[in-house]
Amino acid sequence: MTRTAHRTRRTLQVTGAGVAALLALSACSSSDDSSSAKSDPSASAATSASDKVSGTVTVFAAASLKESFTALGEQFEKAHPGTKVTFSFGGSDSLAASITGGAPADVFASASPKTMKIVTDAGDASGTPATFVRNQLEIATLPGNPDKIASLKDLTKASLKVVLCDKTVPCGAAAQKALDAAKLKLTPVSYEQDVKAALTKVELKEADAAVVYKTDVHAAGDKVEGVEFPESAGAINEYPIVQLKDTENAEAAKAFIALVQSAEGQQILTEAGFLKP
Repeated sequence: MTRTAHRTRRTLQVTGAGVAALLALSACSSSDDSSSAKSDPSASAATSASDKVSGTVTVFAAASLKESFTALGEQFEKAHPGTKVTFSFGGSDSLAASITGGAPADVFASASPKTMKIVTDAGDASGTPATFVRNQLEIATLPGNPDKIASLKDLTKASLKVVLCDKTVPCGAAAQKALDAAKLKLTPVSYEQDVKAALTKVELKEADAAVVYKTDVHAAGDKVEGVEFPESAGAINEYPIVQLKDTENAEAAKAFIALVQSAEGQQILTEAGFLKP
């Protein structure tokens, strides 16, 4: 109850007739509200939840979530007027290190359970992380695939400049897992700190190919061309999300996670190329 409501109740003076009138109106209102709740039980709950959500919610999220989470942030602000969603996108390992180092954040969405474990083991998570999507690797080549790359093995050609994510980053760990499964050894021209940095090398034509996520190839549009490879099926990453223990806006954190897990949120993520959990 707000301070204004308290002041209103203290100053409201009614006589016997006024009380009776108010009680009658209250009964009618209660009856109408009850009927409304019965016809749409989610309406009052949604309104109640919306009333609690305000202020800023800070989300640390894997770089591969940039486009879809930005869209979800806009949806969140529209559903909760007056709120603000701020994001920090990057390599999941770096984000986890920042969180355990004391960086202020409300929500963490990681590209792998391994990097999420860094946060949970440090006691910085509130509750149990939940997987909300999965992601699969794909080879990003120059537009038109001029080098005719058709398989993971093709990336081992000495003539090609290939970029990988660092092995400590989920996309790099997944790429290494796929290479090991195919019994291939690949020496990239560089290891990048997150998947967007790896993709950018191809977009700028500083590399011939990069092993990234399907979602990143999708987001890049005609700047690159995607090549699927069977080994990626054995190196799919699960993405967990969790509210952080030291959040200063628990209600907004819960509401954002709920949006990510909702049908609307899942549709946005699926359209971006993510796989269902």
